Amino acid sequence: MSNRLMCLSLPVALTFFAALLLAVALQGTGARDSLAVWTPSEPSLNSPKNIRDPWRLRSFETACPNDFFGFRQQEGNLKEADVTATAAARLDLLDSLRGFALMGLFLFHSVELYELFWLKNDYGAVFTWSAGLFSGKSYALMSLCFGVSFFLIMQGAARRGQDYRGRFAWRLTILLGIGLLHGLVYRGDILQVIAVLGFAMLLLDRIRSNRTLLVLAGVCFLQLPLLLRAWAASQGFSWGLTPPLYFADQSLLVLANGALLEAVRAGATEGFVAKWSYFIEAGRVVQMLGLFMVGLVLGRIGFFAEPGRFRKARRLLLLVSLVVAPILYFQAYGLLDAAVADGPVRQNLRSLLDNWTGLAIATVQLLLFVELYETAARPLLRVFAAPGRMTLTLYVGQSIVFVPIYYGFGLGLYDDLDAARSLTIGIAAFAIQTIVAHVWFRHFHYGPLEWVWRAATRTSLEVPFVKVPAVAAARD
Repeated sequence: MSNRLMCLSLPVALTFFAALLLAVALQGTGARDSLAVWTPSEPSLNSPKNIRDPWRLRSFETACPNDFFGFRQQEGNLKEADVTATAAARLDLLDSLRGFALMGLFLFHSVELYELFWLKNDYGAVFTWSAGLFSGKSYALMSLCFGVSFFLIMQGAARRGQDYRGRFAWRLTILLGIGLLHGLVYRGDILQVIAVLGFAMLLLDRIRSNRTLLVLAGVCFLQLPLLLRAWAASQGFSWGLTPPLYFADQSLLVLANGALLEAVRAGATEGFVAKWSYFIEAGRVVQMLGLFMVGLVLGRIGFFAEPGRFRKARRLLLLVSLVVAPILYFQAYGLLDAAVADGPVRQNLRSLLDNWTGLAIATVQLLLFVELYETAARPLLRVFAAPGRMTLTLYVGQSIVFVPIYYGFGLGLYDDLDAARSLTIGIAAFAIQTIVAHVWFRHFHYGPLEWVWRAATRTSLEVPFVKVPAVAAARD
């Protein structure tokens, strides 16, 4: 198995190495970047409302006269944002998007019966449309949000004059620990994948050119490891012809029928290997890394801080995505199956197509969400902001509650619920989670796990948790 793991990791490692060489080459060209970054400034008397801590827009590098996707920024030009609450202006849209992505993850997990669906393979309209809307798309939005959050955290530290790289590495280590523990309950845990890949952001953040980051993201989205494996399979190389490790996974039977300790053991061994095999061999690791970089760039240019400034480019890209996504989803698979015989070559190309299709649909969801957020629909979409602020707590909590409902060591209902009823339960459950989140933040600053994560990152318990009423605070 160790040789097999080395073989499946080799194309990914080669792609990442080639991407780093490309980054060095592009950085050395001296090309100037026309994208701009949002950075905090000191309070300005020129602000329309004399806001404390307004935001200004400055060139990230020396701006060039050409535009990129319609974004023009002359060198030295500063623009202050008129906001009433800086933190809310920066994070409200992002929190709402993250909450929407969390909903998508949970609804598909519900329909998928936390992976036990694959023992039944009872495909139908509900499962097909749920997978089409959320599978591979919600995690993509989560990955993009991680890249934006990374920028906000590092930018806040830079504003305070702190080098936060070591602390962020510790923060990722804590997240990895949470993910490993969560993986004992639900083997499909994504936290540990985000944590491991997150360390690469500490290197990628050193790339000051946004264009270079977007080129590297594009290389990731091409899915060169899958193309390489498809070519190797067509040439008869054994490492290209060998089925992915996760194809041989038998741990689902243990989860469906085993006792609690057996399920935990399966999640820590065969399930752990199968999960990482899937993320690597299906191309998700490479795609997540690309989405991290895109999120970093979107954070730098203020895409979420001032969405109105990108309206023209956003609508153009939305139009293109609305054309491309249906073609990929409804037509491309049939063309591939007609052109390539069943076997390893087709399997790798279908994985490639899955990633491209998921990326296109996720792009539609992202741009449409932001577009609607800028309309009268904003109050409706802001409902997602509260669960988006406690994503870690809800994501882990969902598994703790619902895994025992479906798995054999609990109620074992995976074989009794069809996709429609599972989806209905998921919708009702997420509605309850949303209400709980809104009520929670009336009394607390952070979600429970978010507070633990923050306190552990700071190695201090002096992180405020309970909100102090204004009257009591005034008396003190």
